Parts: sequence; C-alpha cells; structure tokens
Amino acid sequence: MFKKIIYLVLFSIVASCVAIYYCNKKVNDTSQGKLFTDVNMIPYNKVGLLLGTSKYLANGRVNLYYQYRIQAAVGLLKAGKIKYIIASGDNSRETYDEPTQMRMDLMNAGIDSTRIFLDYAGFRTFDSVIRAREIFGQDSLTIISQEFHNQRTIFIATKENMSSIGFNAKDVSKANGFKTQLREKFARVKVFVDYIFGKEPKFLGQKIKIPS
Repeated sequence: MFKKIIYLVLFSIVASCVAIYYCNKKVNDTSQGKLFTDVNMIPYNKVGLLLGTSKYLANGRVNLYYQYRIQAAVGLLKAGKIKYIIASGDNSRETYDEPTQMRMDLMNAGIDSTRIFLDYAGFRTFDSVIRAREIFGQDSLTIISQEFHNQRTIFIATKENMSSIGFNAKDVSKANGFKTQLREKFARVKVFVDYIFGKEPKFLGQKIKIPS
C-alpha cells in the first residue's frame, strides 16, 4: 500500500512537470515573431491593451511591473504606434480600482484622456482579452505588459482568432520577480484548463465604441 502511494505521488509530480513544460512551450511558440521591445520597430495598431496590476506592493513601495507598463504605454502613444488605449484591470471592490489609477498616471504623463478607455472588469488576462473584442469591438491589439505576460496574452488572443502583437515593458530583476515568474508557469497551465472547461469572462455588459 505504501509503495502504491509513493508511485502515485511520483506519477503526479511527473505529470505536473510534463503539463507545465508543454503549456509553457506552446505559449512561448505562439508568441514567436509577435513581441517587440523597440518602439520604432513595432507595427501600428489602433488600440493598445494595457494590462493592469496593483500600483503598490504590500510594503508600500511602487510596483515596478506597474510603473514599467505605464511607461511603455506612454511611449507607444507618444510615438504614434497606437491611437487609443484600453486600460484593463481589477475594480472588484470600492477601495481597489486599477483602471482609474492607470488613467490618472497616463494623464499625468501627458496623455489626453480622450485616448483612454477603461475596462473595469479585467479581473484576469483572459477576461481582458475577451472583453477587448466583445465590449470594445477590437479584433486587433497591441498588448502592453512584461514579456512573460505578453506571451500568455498573445496565446489567448490567438485562441480567440484575434490578431495581436506585444510591446514588452521593462522587466524587473530576477530576484524581485521570482514569485511572479513562478506563478506565471502555473497561470499558463490554467489557460489550457480554462479552455478545456469552456471558461467564460466573469462579466460582459454594454458595448463601448472606440472611434476610428
């Protein structure tokens, strides 16, 4: 009996490792040739999808993932590589509002408010992508986040038959980003699980028109 338990545990570990490897490889392969780091080299898209995260860490310091995403979005807008931006993030409670915070910081950086559209129900990356199409009417996007996040987002967009490229915001150091990178490995597996079980966005709602 004890040997059976050991074999079962070992099988579970091996199966998990295979799943993580397969899912991560598929995500990486899908994004090949679709990621850019130079604002001068990235093709034009009318709309950029800025993926949200908390501005502040638990210790009160500014979250560098957030700061670098804002800087990347501002760079694209000012370079004329996108015309509008969807700031998509979590606003699941009154005291937490990622989209509004992103709009404030974009405006503080000199971006006209008429170029910014807010998605208050971007609770997950999956929701942000689907809502960009279903609510904001976009089937072509420039995704703005760190490279690892852009890779997963492009995979989701591809599964949804949307055209997408990613502009990689500056990443944080390996030491500071270790937990995030580890969590990303499992997030990619969850994407496959979501599609297997037909996961849907938490909310859709009224459509919002972005001008031409």
